[in-house]
Amino acid sequence: MPSPPPADAPVSSGSDSPEAVPVASPPSDSSDGAERYRETLWIEQILRKETVGGVLLLLATVAAVALANSPVAAGYFDLRDTYVSVGFGDAVFEISVGHLAADGLLAIFFFLAGLELKREFVAGSLRDPRLALVPVAAAFGGAAVPALLFLAINAAQGPEVLRGWAIPLATDIAFALAVLAVVGTSLPIAMRTFLLTLAVVDDLIGITVIAFFYTDDLQPAYLVAALVVLALFGLIAQRYQELFRLRSTAALAILAPIGIVVWFLMYSSGVHATVAGVLLAFTVPVLARGGEEDGLGGHEGLAEKFEHGLRPISAGFAVPVFAFFSAGVAVGGLEGLGEAIASPVAIGIVVGLVVGKTVGITAASWLVTRLPGVSLPRGVAWIDVIGLAMLAGMGFTVSLLISELSFGQGTALDDVAKVGILLGSLLAAVAASVLLSARNRHYRRLRAEEEQDSDGDGVPDMYSGSAAS
Repeated sequence: MPSPPPADAPVSSGSDSPEAVPVASPPSDSSDGAERYRETLWIEQILRKETVGGVLLLLATVAAVALANSPVAAGYFDLRDTYVSVGFGDAVFEISVGHLAADGLLAIFFFLAGLELKREFVAGSLRDPRLALVPVAAAFGGAAVPALLFLAINAAQGPEVLRGWAIPLATDIAFALAVLAVVGTSLPIAMRTFLLTLAVVDDLIGITVIAFFYTDDLQPAYLVAALVVLALFGLIAQRYQELFRLRSTAALAILAPIGIVVWFLMYSSGVHATVAGVLLAFTVPVLARGGEEDGLGGHEGLAEKFEHGLRPISAGFAVPVFAFFSAGVAVGGLEGLGEAIASPVAIGIVVGLVVGKTVGITAASWLVTRLPGVSLPRGVAWIDVIGLAMLAGMGFTVSLLISELSFGQGTALDDVAKVGILLGSLLAAVAASVLLSARNRHYRRLRAEEEQDSDGDGVPDMYSGSAAS
């Protein structure tokens, strides 16, 4: 994920006045300016790809819900529950289509999340505590409060229901960025950066929760074997990074099969197989030998190379296919839908996503900015943070996955939870869109005022002698 503005950049006081969004001045150092420009281009590239992925994700979700509640619903569920097998002789590996999408295809999504995490820790915003503190605190607040609200609402429902405590802690970055792209064309880049950095930490929290709280029937032998093969993957990736960076076919022929073996062993160990994607990504080098210090630029690192190649596959295929097989919920008409929405499980998820995310992210950000020298990024006001916190309530992809891990794919509790996820994500998107649209108009007016040139001399009025004085 991208980095916030450099530490030496001026920060906003948090007001809505024009002074809260200072006009950018030329950087004092040309190399610093070039680095910031590359970072901006990288942010915009991610925004474009994730926005397209968000649209495809929405289409897949609508198709899944429509099919699950149509006359062909039986065929849809039969396809999801169909088993595919691979093997030789007596050694046969079987997995349902639905679980293959959740455990297999989604591993590509988590591999990308791992690459982004490593880049942020090695060369991005998470390397500098001063820059990372606010979005990191916001992410933890945005995870803790929704989980606590779910537990409070379902305290009397028993341990089976309480297994779903982690469902509302996730943020779906593809959906969130799709909404932000539609309603936030004039919003400051710092707001998009804040959301993306928050999402990196949110991914890390979700991955950690899945690994430690949703692992059943651990098989130590398979886990040790997975770690051994993982070490081999990392050794080869580090040793021959230039080969894989220059020749994509070499990575496909050598690293991909090893990665699949790691995935299979992790799946067999009892640890959720998507964790394998993150661990594999952590072994990939970020900085190319002789490349830029930030891992960007003409001499890109292997991690960035993999990101470019895999992001379209993840956003355009893996995640939409997962959503297609996971979002299909048979609600049983209006009566069934009403019963699902009124259930404590759905209420806990909706309240967690809509209220918990907003309160948790905003409160954590406010608390950490009480520390000396810590403030919001330049150009971001507190009302903007509230809007982004609402948007972070779109917890879709990882929330659906945690629901299946909590209750079992296709169970009654899983269906109710998914109704809550869909409704909560929709309400969060609508609320965020209303607020961020108003903020977008505000920033559009500021930009128009800054660019006004009434005397036609080619210099905006705010830079003229009279305005400057």
